[in-house]
Amino acid sequence: MRTMIAGLAIAASILSFPAAAAETANIWVRADGSNFMPRIVDAFNKGHENQIKLDIIPNAEIIPKYGAAAAGGTAPDALSLDLIYTPSFAAAGQLEDITDWAKSLPYFNSLSPAHVKTGTYKDRIYGLPFSADSSVLIWNKKLFKQAGLDPEKGPTNWAEIEAYAEKVNALGGDIKGFYFSGNCGGCNIFTFTPLIWASGGDILTEDGSKATLDSPQLRGAIDLYRSMVKKDLVPAGAQTDTGSNFFAAFAAGNIGISPSGAFAIGALNTQYPDIDYGVTFLPGKDGGWSSFAGGDNFVVTKGTTKIAVVKEFLDFAYSLEGQTILAKYGSLPVRGDIANEALKDLDPRYKIAAEAMAKGRTPYSVVFNDLINSANGPWNQMVNEVFFGEDVNGAIANAQETMQSIIDSAPQQ
Repeated sequence: MRTMIAGLAIAASILSFPAAAAETANIWVRADGSNFMPRIVDAFNKGHENQIKLDIIPNAEIIPKYGAAAAGGTAPDALSLDLIYTPSFAAAGQLEDITDWAKSLPYFNSLSPAHVKTGTYKDRIYGLPFSADSSVLIWNKKLFKQAGLDPEKGPTNWAEIEAYAEKVNALGGDIKGFYFSGNCGGCNIFTFTPLIWASGGDILTEDGSKATLDSPQLRGAIDLYRSMVKKDLVPAGAQTDTGSNFFAAFAAGNIGISPSGAFAIGALNTQYPDIDYGVTFLPGKDGGWSSFAGGDNFVVTKGTTKIAVVKEFLDFAYSLEGQTILAKYGSLPVRGDIANEALKDLDPRYKIAAEAMAKGRTPYSVVFNDLINSANGPWNQMVNEVFFGEDVNGAIANAQETMQSIIDSAPQQ
């Protein structure tokens, strides 16, 4: 009897012992993720004791705001960060080293390699893939048909891009054959550089230590754009477009061909359902293709006490359910082993974008913003001058020298 009473007492004490309190981790995301991120956070919160508090930060504010918050000790526990900035925050010592956790994931080798590369600094992993976008070429099937082109066949090399653009342009009126944002460094690294990559060239060495602008491949791609500009195949407004018209120009329905991103598929389907369009790869001069791998890395703020919650959330995001939610609301899957299953119920054009993503590339640099994205940076100044100006040789030489100077002054990569 005494034994039974003692056992009951122990059982009662166990039942009355409070369960571990659920925790809440704070995550930030840039506004580009405002369609898919709230949905995946909501799905996680509904199925888990631990919770995520999400803050959506304007695109232009998130980098300086996170940098200041990290320096001041008020940063969120984790962040969905434009992948190109991962090396610079890792170099600044503001991110957790998640190497062991990352490599323990059974599907680690199936994660987007471009994201993992930019998430690595000095052979340690500080960021893992979260959301993804790839660069593609889109064309207006209605305009192709009117111009006597096969509406189901997109360009497969540079000569076809120009020839097809000329035929569409010949329709006249406000119809133009081709569009790109001529004063946007980020837009052109995303959609112009793949033309160079697909032709065997590059703008940086693999480790980001050297600028390699003066190449036949870069000059050839420049000649393609200059030729289309001179033939008036490109609207005049492209020269001053800082990216605000990057997608909107094609969406207006009077552009034949435009380099764009996978995001355009969802945007066209939902906002411009009357536009019949095709999606293909960004080709090399004589064929082949390449893509910029864009999107976000998931990074963890150094010193957070909520890393267990953060890991739990990322595990959910990497599940088939999580990857399907991301795909449905605007991000390509970042797990190649389940990408087709996550996309199976979506527009089949996403599969082209996902294939582009799987082979996508992202230039690696701890000073990417200074080199590429800055409106006053050498890349943006060069592309605007070489596309629309007269001194191509001078613009390339100046950009090469300035880029190398910035790289040489940066923290060791």
